[in-house]
Amino acid sequence: MTRWLNDDELRAWLNLAGVMLKLSPTLDSQLQRDSDMTHFDYLCLAMLSESADRTLRMSELAVRTNASLSRLSHVVKKLEARGWVERFPCADSGRVTMVRLTAEGWRVLVAAAPGHVETVRSLVFDGLDAEDVAALERIAGHVVELIEQAGLRTVT
Repeated sequence: MTRWLNDDELRAWLNLAGVMLKLSPTLDSQLQRDSDMTHFDYLCLAMLSESADRTLRMSELAVRTNASLSRLSHVVKKLEARGWVERFPCADSGRVTMVRLTAEGWRVLVAAAPGHVETVRSLVFDGLDAEDVAALERIAGHVVELIEQAGLRTVT
């Protein structure tokens, strides 16, 4: 039996669908225009910048960016070609690939950050109070968790 959405759920879903469909292309457009990178490129650089030695295992960067390893590998290859990151084998395990933000990648990220943060602030956070931000974090985290759990299930 289909569990149809009630009126409140439908309105919430349509608003969430609007966010999903409009926010990502808007962030991509701003970053492409101002910094010649995608939002996902920016996210990869930002997550590296916040880690010790600006270095992470590829698998950890995938977790922090909510990306599959295959998608991340493709993007890191592109970022490496631009001189923004470098890949190298892990000292502890030759089977693990590390990725490090380069000095040029840091420079590009620092230049891109103000415009990106202002765009995020104006599109998402302006007009929200602290309770709204906490609710947004809780709800978004819950949805991401459900998506990740669903991705682990085998479809029969």
